[in-house]
Amino acid sequence: MTKYVLFDTETTGNQEEDRVIQLGAMVVGAKGEVEVYDELCSSTVEIKIEAMEVHNITPDMIEGKEPFNTTKFYNDLQGLNSEKNYLIAHNIQFDLGMLKKEGFVNRMKLIDTLRCSKHLFPDSNYHRLQYFRYSLGLYKEEKKEAQKHNIVIKAHDAIGDVLVMKLLLSKLVAKVKEQYPHINPMLKLEELTNIPVFMKSFKFGKYKGEQIDDIARSDAGYIKWMLKSLELDEDLKYTLERVLENV
Repeated sequence: MTKYVLFDTETTGNQEEDRVIQLGAMVVGAKGEVEVYDELCSSTVEIKIEAMEVHNITPDMIEGKEPFNTTKFYNDLQGLNSEKNYLIAHNIQFDLGMLKKEGFVNRMKLIDTLRCSKHLFPDSNYHRLQYFRYSLGLYKEEKKEAQKHNIVIKAHDAIGDVLVMKLLLSKLVAKVKEQYPHINPMLKLEELTNIPVFMKSFKFGKYKGEQIDDIARSDAGYIKWMLKSLELDEDLKYTLERVLENV
């Protein structure tokens, strides 16, 4: 039977040397049964202050903890690592990259709730998980869901984020059923995960809110500067490269 592994990591930072220090996951079975993982783990990499500012995990909290690749989740994940199962995260390439650093070679099908939300909620001002928590009213459902699984919800806490992501996934599935009524929703989400999103407008910077096509025509130099100087997500980079081709 297919299983769905929803997971999130908190890390020592977001650079190449950084590693996982907290893992939250919910493994959902085909009949709706759920196994919850909420584990802190040690790292030989020092936690960056900027990372602590986000997730509030300090060195004393992971002192004496086992390394990530000896945690229960990591060991169980190896047993789930089959093409019949799904690995699901919000901005999955970041979290999957962290797993790869620990030696995990993925064979599961992937669903990125971030990219899928861009496809299915294109007019949302933002596509951050915490933004959807409020814009889609997920916070109204999370308490009941958390109590069911004995989870404490905190922003930027791995297991708290996973629970919110589970609620978001339900909204994405409902949206797929509405827009693509004759397609298996999980297969469609897997497909959408692999399709780059053409962004309509800037979400930040001096042209925030402006149409990207318009700025490409009026200030192509700015777009070239962004591509050269900024670390952009895959979809924005894809969009900027495409609009420059048509200038």
